[in-house]
Amino acid sequence: MTSIASTLPAPGRGERAARLGRRFGLAMLVLLVLAGLIGPYLIPHDPYTQDLLARLQEPVWGEDGNWNHILGTDQLGRDVLARALYGVRVSALIGLSVALMGGLIGTTLGVVAGYFGGPVDRAVSFLITARLALPIILVALAVVSVVGASLTVVVLVLGLLLWERYALVARTMAAGLRNAEFVTASRLQGCTHLQIIWSDILPNLVGNLLIIGTVDAAMAITLEASLSFLGLGVPAPMPSLGLMIAEGKENMLFQPSLVVIPSVVLFVLVLCVNRAGESLRAVQMKKG
Repeated sequence: MTSIASTLPAPGRGERAARLGRRFGLAMLVLLVLAGLIGPYLIPHDPYTQDLLARLQEPVWGEDGNWNHILGTDQLGRDVLARALYGVRVSALIGLSVALMGGLIGTTLGVVAGYFGGPVDRAVSFLITARLALPIILVALAVVSVVGASLTVVVLVLGLLLWERYALVARTMAAGLRNAEFVTASRLQGCTHLQIIWSDILPNLVGNLLIIGTVDAAMAITLEASLSFLGLGVPAPMPSLGLMIAEGKENMLFQPSLVVIPSVVLFVLVLCVNRAGESLRAVQMKKG
């Protein structure tokens, strides 16, 4: 007797390759975050310590490279590996903080608009439209240049700008769920609006909001690197991948690794965050 499972088409090579790519990206993201968290404690060099006698040393694969500084040193003699690992920590912290802050703002506005509708929905829709009309990078540049560059300011500015995706998705889904049978049953039982939103609406939004969180985290990491490259992000001497690229461009012709290494680390970090989002999206599609 032929089973139903045997009649289903086997996954193609493209699907298997995509699944392996998502898993590899997720594993790389975990490794990068762990490296950023514990790596600075495992290597013997401090990312802030300067040694002008050891400045501009080549990576270990170069002619004058040595294992004391595996990825070489920068123009002030600071270890590039130590600064890159610390830069991953800073980027991950900014990405996570901005995603959480934007998620809190956008989800709150979107759920309230979708659940109550009417004037509340129109007011939130106006806020979303106004936010979409603002260019993120230009607003961030203007605010940071006026207020001053710091890690806290960068997180606050980006968190206050990256929330509209959460609001749009939460608004649409909450509007579709507010008349669902289980929500009506909760109303008949005497539950308050807050209880219904917390117990019935939000649990159905978590999967999609997590996917948006990975997208916004990757965007926040990229925006922070752009601001730091322009000198308006994380202030020196705190290691930042964008700041490392900006500092290394002065010696790019003589030691291109000072630009290539942080650029590659930044690229891999953003790519892995996006791959993690694709993995969450695939899981969400299977559940749906």
